Amino acid sequence: MAAPEPVPRRGREREDESEDESDILEESPCGRWQKRREQVNQGNMPGVQSTFLAMDTEEGVEVVWNELHFSDRKAFSAHEEKIQTMFEQLALVDHPNIVKLHKYWLDASEARARVVFITEYVSSGSLKQFLKKTKKNHKAMNARAWKRWCTQILSALSFLHACSPPIIHGNLTSDTVFIQHNGLIKIGSVWHRIFSNALPRDLRSPIRVEREEPRNLHFFPPEYGEVADGTAVDIFSFGMCALEMAVLEIQANGDTRVTEEAIARARHSLSDPNMREFILSCLARDPARRPSAHSLLFHRVLFEVHSLKLLAAHCFIQHQYLMPENVVEEKTKAMDLHAVLAEMPRPRGPPLQWRYSEVSYLELDKFLEDVRNGIYPLMNFAAARPLGLPRVLAPPPEEAPKAKTPTPEPFDSETRKVVQMQCNLERSEDKARWHLTLLLVLEDRLHRQLTYDLLPTDSAQDLAAELVHYGFVHEEDRTKLAAFLDSTFLKYRGAQP
Repeated sequence: MAAPEPVPRRGREREDESEDESDILEESPCGRWQKRREQVNQGNMPGVQSTFLAMDTEEGVEVVWNELHFSDRKAFSAHEEKIQTMFEQLALVDHPNIVKLHKYWLDASEARARVVFITEYVSSGSLKQFLKKTKKNHKAMNARAWKRWCTQILSALSFLHACSPPIIHGNLTSDTVFIQHNGLIKIGSVWHRIFSNALPRDLRSPIRVEREEPRNLHFFPPEYGEVADGTAVDIFSFGMCALEMAVLEIQANGDTRVTEEAIARARHSLSDPNMREFILSCLARDPARRPSAHSLLFHRVLFEVHSLKLLAAHCFIQHQYLMPENVVEEKTKAMDLHAVLAEMPRPRGPPLQWRYSEVSYLELDKFLEDVRNGIYPLMNFAAARPLGLPRVLAPPPEEAPKAKTPTPEPFDSETRKVVQMQCNLERSEDKARWHLTLLLVLEDRLHRQLTYDLLPTDSAQDLAAELVHYGFVHEEDRTKLAAFLDSTFLKYRGAQP
């Protein structure tokens, strides 16, 4: 038998490199997040010294391990509580088109002072990278995709600007806008402006802005740095992103910066007058003349009266916890596929008919998934609803242990919503109490089964509050879970003698 051929040296080197990149360099205090050697370029986040790929061992997904280093340990220790409060605020920002901050902790060991925070990993790269690839392949930007992307970015900005007080992004560029593999747009670097504004001067040395990079200067409005920041700053930056998405690339002067002449040429190259007017309104030199993100969602180039299909999909997802997991497939099986779904009468000839067989439930499942992921938001119908971000969210210092590396982390807040609930109650052998089994199906299709010995004094509201407190249930699911448990208790207890 012939001896096996040796593995080529280049192949071995690549395999060794891959193994090195997957090495675990560090773990979070709770052991859930594992930092790898492989560094990722998540849009060159301003102020972050290093970003590594990491693994969420609980959910089995990749995340980004961000590190913000401080040279002055004394100043860092003096302002730990303020830093902690800022990141507590950022952890409350939850929107499908914003990169999620999952967790953070402070590390003030003898060797270093740093903030480590875990953010969502967006695998398909930045908007700038995508546009460059599209242009390289000699393809034009699809108008429908441009509208869908603009709507998602504005949806995120409208959410941030409606907070109380408003959250100003301040670093919106095509490098800090990311694309998921499913087409979902997410804006990152939201943390930077809150953090840099609230940080004391003696700690601002590590903070760096995108404006320092010449290639991104054109994303910042003329008044930047001269007047107090307002929401109009983000609208100008969004206008530049929208222009770049439309033309794929605004030619820079060499590798340095984009000139006013290049921007003017890009604007004039737009063939759609509505698109041109939309972008020009965002790029107005006077900040007071720039429209709000909420009003831009109503602009004629973007606004469409939502179809009944989309409205029904949002309604379905909002109440999905009331339905079985495979409800679409089961309902389709029970239908008469030859039955008429809709009919349009015609003055001459037979009516135009659509039958159930012409609608693929697989396409419907994909559409529902896209709506669930936030690709088709309804933000342009939503009123500007303020989101209160308290100035001080942490308990008093004597009650709140600092989340440093040597100490365990506090309970994780659940960010996934419940889509289905099942509950079962059984009497204990001594008949003194009930044994509760609660099955929760989360929006990522993971199941969570909880058991509890129910005492006569326990109420549905207290149980729901406790599940939220310990991070088993999302805060927004508390009311519906309490109502579900309450109805279950009444049904079971009423059936017993």
